[in-house]
Amino acid sequence: MNVMAIEAARAAANPATEHVDVLIVGAGISGLGAAKHLQDQCPGKSWLILEAFESYGGTWWSHRYPGIRSDSDLYTFGYRFKPWVGPPIATREEILKYLGEVIAENNLARGIRYRHRVETASWDSTRQRWTLTGTSPEGPFTVTANFLWMCQGYYRHLKGYMPEWEGMSDYRGILVHSMEWPEDLDLKDRNVIVIGSGATAATIVPNIPEARHVWVVQRSPTYFYPAPNRNDLADTMRALGVPEPVVHEATRRKILHDQDVICQRCFQEPELVRSELLTAARFFLGDDYPIDPHFTPRYRPWQQRLAYIPDGDMFLGIRSGRVTMVTGEIERFTPQGLRMKDGTELAADVIVAATGFNLCILGDIAFTIDGRPLNFADTVTYRGMMFTGVPNMVWIFGYFRASWTLRVDIVADFVCRLLNHMDAKGVRQVEVALRPEDHNMPLLPWIDEENFNPNYLKRALHLLPKRGNKPEWQHNQDYWREKDEFPRIDLDDAAFRYR
Repeated sequence: MNVMAIEAARAAANPATEHVDVLIVGAGISGLGAAKHLQDQCPGKSWLILEAFESYGGTWWSHRYPGIRSDSDLYTFGYRFKPWVGPPIATREEILKYLGEVIAENNLARGIRYRHRVETASWDSTRQRWTLTGTSPEGPFTVTANFLWMCQGYYRHLKGYMPEWEGMSDYRGILVHSMEWPEDLDLKDRNVIVIGSGATAATIVPNIPEARHVWVVQRSPTYFYPAPNRNDLADTMRALGVPEPVVHEATRRKILHDQDVICQRCFQEPELVRSELLTAARFFLGDDYPIDPHFTPRYRPWQQRLAYIPDGDMFLGIRSGRVTMVTGEIERFTPQGLRMKDGTELAADVIVAATGFNLCILGDIAFTIDGRPLNFADTVTYRGMMFTGVPNMVWIFGYFRASWTLRVDIVADFVCRLLNHMDAKGVRQVEVALRPEDHNMPLLPWIDEENFNPNYLKRALHLLPKRGNKPEWQHNQDYWREKDEFPRIDLDDAAFRYR
């Protein structure tokens, strides 16, 4: 029996299948923002959010490791419609509280179904609608929708990336991945090895002060950016009694301006930025500390993500002697810990693998178009949010060099404008397609590795849609361009095909 026949059988067995105008997958920061904008800009549209977890928050619900916090400031990571009040770098609890307020203030809870995991999504051109099936505590469910808004994030939340090292089964201590942190893990007076050099390791290490000693084992260094966890402009305006919405908007604009400057400098004068970052490390660590090899990456700044460390907390742990950096390759696990390829032996009671995550393409959902399996690697992306040959669907994929939520806001504006445009034209279906002038365009990997090349992305490039060499056919990772380009997108351009 083919997929469409299965769907027909399910519909016959359950004639009361729920139908909405817009179905949003995911109740994290993308899905909640999508629902808020849809409610405001398309008030006549019915909508529903399906969330696999038992509560809202996505990343901020699933991540439980010590010190979990934002890696970008909340003035830009927060929504443009809700001022952030608090320190720029916020804890998991503060972010969940903020998102809970968004739900309450906008009456979004009425449209969220928790513990509803989507397993299949099928487009039927004859009915011009999506059918989604999955599982919930009440059993299997089926929902149909005119338009599908994918807000499920871009990685597998509950299973981190764990490299295979020789001898892992020999280790007699406790081995955990940061994304699978046990609630009862006791690190008091224990020696701990943290494998990894990115933002997760930089968060965990300063937040396990109960450990006897911590070794940070990294194959290669990361650029760290230490700065105070405060915003002087916001603090000054608040002291002057400036209204909070004005504080939020001015601070947001100032941060975005500063971020744009540093991003441009990383391309235009990378060696100077590198020197500044290493000087900041020396300021905290002291002139005698071996910055090389521990903090001298082989790539230019922002070719991978800068790891923010508020108030230099990880550097201070190193300077105190409580934390030791170890740079080199792991040869194998031993019963006591690790042996490095240079012969160094490290013994620890607990090893934490802060080794990243596995990219997840559209929620690992089995997609079909008119009964044919959909392989997103066979499609070409339209501005990193739509895909050739895939009708009535948008995906939110945020920014690497700016806060994810900045793209949530501008993609939501685009989707709402597109839905209203379709109503005005009296059409029910839209998809993107290469125009005649695009057919000789080279098709390239999702992102240029010279632009951005973290390992989690390189491991999954073969699964992601292709990009072209024109602005319309790529996710350029440039908020400062897109914020001006998106409102000017011509919805009657030949790249849009309506039915």
